[in-house]
Amino acid sequence: MFNLMGSLSRVTRAESRSITAENPTGAKGKGAMAQPEPGNTTHDLAEGWKIRPCLVLKAGETLELADIDGPGTIQHIWMTLNGTWRFAILRMYWDGQELPAVEVPLADFFGVGWGEFAPLVSLPVCVNPGSGFNSYWPMPFRKHARITIENVDHSDMIVCYQIDYELDQVADDEGYFHAQFRRSNPLPFKEVHTILDGVTGQGSYVGTYLAWGVNNSGWWGEGEAKFYLDGDTEYPTICGTGTEDYIGGSYNFENPRTKQYEAFTTPHSGLHEIQKPDGLYRSQQRFGMYRWHLADPIRFRKDIRVTIQALGWRSGGRLLPLQDDIASTAYWYQIGDTCRYPEFPSRDALEVI
Repeated sequence: MFNLMGSLSRVTRAESRSITAENPTGAKGKGAMAQPEPGNTTHDLAEGWKIRPCLVLKAGETLELADIDGPGTIQHIWMTLNGTWRFAILRMYWDGQELPAVEVPLADFFGVGWGEFAPLVSLPVCVNPGSGFNSYWPMPFRKHARITIENVDHSDMIVCYQIDYELDQVADDEGYFHAQFRRSNPLPFKEVHTILDGVTGQGSYVGTYLAWGVNNSGWWGEGEAKFYLDGDTEYPTICGTGTEDYIGGSYNFENPRTKQYEAFTTPHSGLHEIQKPDGLYRSQQRFGMYRWHLADPIRFRKDIRVTIQALGWRSGGRLLPLQDDIASTAYWYQIGDTCRYPEFPSRDALEVI
């Protein structure tokens, strides 16, 4: 699925294109043609000299970032914007479908759900200084691709973006890219957080991002990640051994020398964000972590459901169900039509306080 170095030597008939504010259609030979606005005295250079590097996304407005006729594959998306990142909602539609295959706050889609810069270095997602958000998830489409961004905040945002893609045939067995956001805040006592549910068809689950806010003292990551596949009901086919184990760490993500959480970021998994109490108004710990299933995609033929528990410890060595703030983004590919997602959270339900 990934266009890594092994295929770089192949010469194909694909055509490379790129959409920016300077070339909003991605048309061949149409870049850097933006004209200075009449009466704009702050820009004394002419066409071809960075006339329109960004767009203004007004409060309550939805902008169309891409409208592409296929077949083709989006290869890379770079974005940066000011304002509250979780109040910018990304949606992606493939081949004329009315329902979005991707519906995720920009912050969570790029792994910065808590709204602050946190470096993330991985194969499909990178977050670079100062707020450079990069996606390398391949996004194939056969007829048409459409990407929008909605501002649910009360203030305007400045959006800079570049969408790189190629026009070429798409194989019959390539699925459509999907991503879905969910938040439990707080998670009800003795309930599990659902990462993904309601998906039917054939596909591959390829990643999880978690923005996890802890509401108790003590360790919080004993919960199991579970994958219910192809008709599983009470018991899953895949059951992990703990939250930090699913992310690829162990023993509380703790550095045995410093006795502190140890942040890490790798191509496949990471605990890349650790927010600690500041002794005043930031009273709780918050974590950002990811697990990409690049070498081990989870295949499903009919349906898939993914959950994770929130578990700590109480006295006597007993497990304690937690009521944490858990926001998740699930990433997967599937063949066929997109299912209807749960109602998207309101602005207040998205807010990080």
